[in-house]
Amino acid sequence: AFQNDSVVAGGGAIEMELSKYLRDYSRTIPGKQQLLIGAYAKALEIIPRQLCDNAGFDATNILNKLRAKHAQVGEVTSS
Repeated sequence: AFQNDSVVAGGGAIEMELSKYLRDYSRTIPGKQQLLIGAYAKALEIIPRQLCDNAGFDATNILNKLRAKHAQVGEVTSS
């Protein structure tokens, strides 16, 4: 990690970004497909939720803050 200056997001950041993208995409399509994609987006949030629970944090509060960070442009890897 000290020799390579590139950053890899962890702690559920990738899953939250995918969830955001899928939720946004699901709003552009009609019918049952919208519900299926939305459900898959919600399922991706289980990973960061479980990480919060395992660490002893309030998962709801942390996920709301994480969603807010991902909603801001340019804030994906700075949380």
